[in-house]
Amino acid sequence: RNITDDESSVDELRGTLRFFASVLVRRIHKVDIPTVVTKKMLKAAMKHIEVIAKARQKVKSAEFLQQAALEEYGPELHVALRSRRDELHYLRKLTELLFPYILPPKSTECRSLALLIREILPGSVFLPSMDFLADPDTVNHLLLIFIDDSPPEIATEPTSSLVPFLQKFAEPRNKKPSVLKLELKEIRDQQDLLFRFMNFLKQEGAVHVLQFCLTVEEFNDRILRPELSDTEKMSLHEEVQKIYKTYCLDESIDKIRFDPFIVEEIQRIAEGPYMDVVKLQTMRCLFEAYEHVLSLLENVFTPMFCHSDEYFRHLLRGAESPTRNSKFNRTTQKRGESFGISKIGNKIKGVFKSSAMEGAMLPSYNLNEGEDDFIEEGVMVMEDDSPEEAVTTPNTPRNLAAWKISIPYVDFFDDPSLERKDRKERIPVFCIDVERNDRRAVGHEPEHWSVYRRYLEFYVLESKLTEFHGTFPDAQLPSKRIIGPKNYEFLKSKREEFQEYLQKLLQHPELSNSQLLADFLSPNGGETQFLDKMLPDVNLGKIIKSVPGKLMKEKGQHLEPFIMNFINSCESPKPKPSRPELTILSPTSENNKKLFNDLFKNNANRSENTERRQNQNYFMEMMTVEGVYDYLMYVGRVVFRIPDWLHHLLMGGRILFKNTLELYTDYYLHNKLEQLFEEHRLVSLITLLRDAVFCENTEPRSLQDKQKRAKQTFEEMMRYIPDLIGKCIGEEAKYEGIRLLFDGLQQPVLNKQLTYVLLDIGIQELFPELSKGPKEASSVSSWM
Repeated sequence: RNITDDESSVDELRGTLRFFASVLVRRIHKVDIPTVVTKKMLKAAMKHIEVIAKARQKVKSAEFLQQAALEEYGPELHVALRSRRDELHYLRKLTELLFPYILPPKSTECRSLALLIREILPGSVFLPSMDFLADPDTVNHLLLIFIDDSPPEIATEPTSSLVPFLQKFAEPRNKKPSVLKLELKEIRDQQDLLFRFMNFLKQEGAVHVLQFCLTVEEFNDRILRPELSDTEKMSLHEEVQKIYKTYCLDESIDKIRFDPFIVEEIQRIAEGPYMDVVKLQTMRCLFEAYEHVLSLLENVFTPMFCHSDEYFRHLLRGAESPTRNSKFNRTTQKRGESFGISKIGNKIKGVFKSSAMEGAMLPSYNLNEGEDDFIEEGVMVMEDDSPEEAVTTPNTPRNLAAWKISIPYVDFFDDPSLERKDRKERIPVFCIDVERNDRRAVGHEPEHWSVYRRYLEFYVLESKLTEFHGTFPDAQLPSKRIIGPKNYEFLKSKREEFQEYLQKLLQHPELSNSQLLADFLSPNGGETQFLDKMLPDVNLGKIIKSVPGKLMKEKGQHLEPFIMNFINSCESPKPKPSRPELTILSPTSENNKKLFNDLFKNNANRSENTERRQNQNYFMEMMTVEGVYDYLMYVGRVVFRIPDWLHHLLMGGRILFKNTLELYTDYYLHNKLEQLFEEHRLVSLITLLRDAVFCENTEPRSLQDKQKRAKQTFEEMMRYIPDLIGKCIGEEAKYEGIRLLFDGLQQPVLNKQLTYVLLDIGIQELFPELSKGPKEASSVSSWM
């Protein structure tokens, strides 16, 4: 509602959500959930219990248990637990990693949609969901449900009939016809449109759908003749056989999904005698198949075509702008010969550059003389401002980590805006040599260029990166010289430090596609945005000379206003307030409000730990226990401190009972999942999660209610352990063990640590591709 009132945008978003949900459902069906729970998730839980047990030995009170356990985790604490901002950043990076798998292929090319989803999903869905799941009150509720042995409620209504997944949810609700809408008949009547439509279908892998439609039309024209000779019947029969083999067989690459009765009737004609082909004159199988395919073309592919690049090229009809670096086109084009839209285009030149999103000031929109002739400057929306990229592959994703930079020397730059004694002032600048190597995969050779940046421009870059990405402890500039000259010798002494600063920035994953950093390293990128915040050097000598003289002249008559004005002149200018609509519509600003949480505070409240190991689940390989039987023995030894004789007895029975117990556990989990996935229970779970995440205006449960549920949970946990086991290990050991487990589950940050570890395991099971590709693996390892 805050973004647009256009129903077509809402319809497209619903379609994207349907695709995302379908991907999750399909992948969940491929995962053996009980095996993942017993083999991986329970093993991670054992490590978590071990850490809590070691922390409990160091502190006596449950009040300090959480801090002791966090210290026990040390550098192996999950990266999302360092702070609330790191948690949101982690969820953003995780969402970006999943984009190629959870979004339709075309959606990943839309940067605005990707940025919108990256902000909305982590901040408005994932972060509140993780907070809800890690809340001790929620954990207590889940434990009570698990311990409760009463039979589950029975469905009061019959199961709903099967329907296409989320079909009703994704049905278009916009009834207003689009001005771009076309009918299939219009496409077929125009040769150029039909050619572009076939190109579009080829890109979508659906050209065989149109071929089937045309083939059946031609077949019907031939078969609906009054009298057919045997030769014509044989020819038609061969055509039916070809249709059957091409579009009906499962092994055919051009197979179209028809109703079974259509396939059976076509098969019966194709495999029967050629004389029976005349039966198709009265049979409805081909008619039904034709209607099915025609519906696909009209309702699915034609609307998609109307939003495709192929159709837009047809609408432009040669109005595609010339290449940006073509000097010939620009210099030979006379005033008044360009398209009428060019003047409008130049007025909005630069507005769509994504650098504005990262804090760059909007460029000046005043038209320079001679600029209003060229349409390409106004209408081309480029990710980068380098002319080479605009010509070759504008859709190629940028990877700054593959760029190589160096500052070989310091040079002088003639500044035409500053004149001193009838000559231009020569300003020392850093010469940055840039080598771009991230487009070799698409057949481009490495590109080289040089950029000249002033001393203070580096600090403007650092300020903007800090504002929009946070600080980078391993990449920081030396202290800025406020007083004193920035001459050639001074810049030369700082050359290596500034070179190391840029090289370290390029290695940060979150800056791999930063438009701000790319502008800084591009010859034509952001010529003004790094100069706008530069302050003139402080001339201390001038202040020392002028201030005492002014005080002597004034003789103290206006001393107080002078001092106030002098103090104000020494302060840095206050930042201009951003436009209200940007603040209101920014998902990031809304998400930042969710970072403040009374329960979780600032998570572990740690700064970045450079010694953190890359694999957050490293302990899974170090655990020697395997299977549910071993886990129970481990909990008995670590938590309940079972006596040696009982431990030896259990070890002796391990050979006899281990496999039986684990098979029973798998059966038990399968049975529980089947009950859970019944329709009425799924509806109940989804409703509970929806209310917890999205109904923010509802009043939270009172502290008294939470304490009452916590007390009930502890009592139920005590009763859950059989009396026989209590007699074997002792009532005191039973109480202390249950108390340790219970106290560990009442710590919100520790719950969140376990939740994120389990989340990572689930993500890796659902998306095994993340750990296969070298590029994806490097990105995952840097954040997990």
